[in-house]
Amino acid sequence: MNIMLFHSTYGPRPAVRAAADRLRAAGHEVWTPDLFDGRTFDTAEESMAFTAELGKDELLKRAVLAAAPYSERGLVYAGFSLGASVAQTLALGDEKARGLLLLHGTSDIAPNAHVDGLPVQLHVAEPDPFETDDWLSAWYLGMRRAGADVEVYRYAGAGHLYTDPGLPDHDEEAAEATWQVALGFLTTLQ
Repeated sequence: MNIMLFHSTYGPRPAVRAAADRLRAAGHEVWTPDLFDGRTFDTAEESMAFTAELGKDELLKRAVLAAAPYSERGLVYAGFSLGASVAQTLALGDEKARGLLLLHGTSDIAPNAHVDGLPVQLHVAEPDPFETDDWLSAWYLGMRRAGADVEVYRYAGAGHLYTDPGLPDHDEEAAEATWQVALGFLTTLQ
């Protein structure tokens, strides 16, 4: 599969490169665009301030420009937290998208969004302060209305960005379980 993997609001941290390497080792071609011009952050507050300063429109513009040269190949869009939000937005707007892998995040769904059976897999902590139960229920129903084929996996007790070993949220057991399920999902898309 051709995978476009977007980093979290912390920027292109080593965990993103490690995830891309893991996907490549499983036989996938992976691109990891840097939407922050090399900036990385150690705290959520710093990263959110930078993201707010950059602005959602600029962030999406950078993501579209990064994906455009490869979209004809039929991409699987993937991302971590903020990157998952970006991936979702792009996948719902790309008729050639092959799948959507969301790690730790979702996004609003445009009222006119329509996909024809797009395979979607979401992995999220339970509870997650950024992905509350009410939000996830509404998101799931919205994705189904849009025509997506959605699977949701929740990881009790894990922190928000539990797949990043460099952050306090890291949960090795939940991270490994996530990667096993996600790699299986990707094989079904081939």
